[in-house]
Amino acid sequence: MSEPHESMPSASGRTPPGDLGRRITARRLALGLSREEVADRARTTTGYIAYLEENPAPSPGLGVVLRVAHALETTGAALHGAAAGPPPGIGRAALRARLVAMDEEESRNHLSGHGVGRVAVESPDGLLIIPVNYTVIAGDIVFRTADRSALSAVAGTDTTFEVDQVDEAMSSGWSVLVHGPAREVTDDDEIAALDRESFSKPWAGGQRDRWVALTPSRISGRRIATG
Repeated sequence: MSEPHESMPSASGRTPPGDLGRRITARRLALGLSREEVADRARTTTGYIAYLEENPAPSPGLGVVLRVAHALETTGAALHGAAAGPPPGIGRAALRARLVAMDEEESRNHLSGHGVGRVAVESPDGLLIIPVNYTVIAGDIVFRTADRSALSAVAGTDTTFEVDQVDEAMSSGWSVLVHGPAREVTDDDEIAALDRESFSKPWAGGQRDRWVALTPSRISGRRIATG
């Protein structure tokens, strides 16, 4: 049996798509899939995928949402924006909370892998704090940027990188601060290795083929402990 509205035509485009449609479109483009490919994976029609993406208020049934989410290698909750929300840290602090310094090993464990961090950049307009998608490879913090971007200015300087995480439910969190020299990666073999091993492309999009590697010389971290 087809899901409700599965045969409805796509919207005319005169009104902007809703949040669900924007998330489906963004995820599809991030995976490099066409509407036809998503429709085939989700066992529905290309026209219905267009309807979901373009309609300001689509109302698909749970079954089709789950099929589309599976086709897009994500979850139905993510397509509905479960991960989106206000900035973290607006909840109440836990009773008997205390700030604990982490040693270098614990700090590196939090830092390792990939995610979104922030890089401090000196500019003519003052200090800029720029978010970046990063990956830790061979101990270096690596990220991509564009030629002549503000972020590219950190190459050849000592800079600062920060990453943190907040758990609202547990009133806990941690922060890791890294200082060290940053360099542009110019070796072809090293660039090829970074292209293979990096987790994701920069969320900012565009032509960002310039690799920068920050080698930590100092790492410090703190976490909030409770109880």
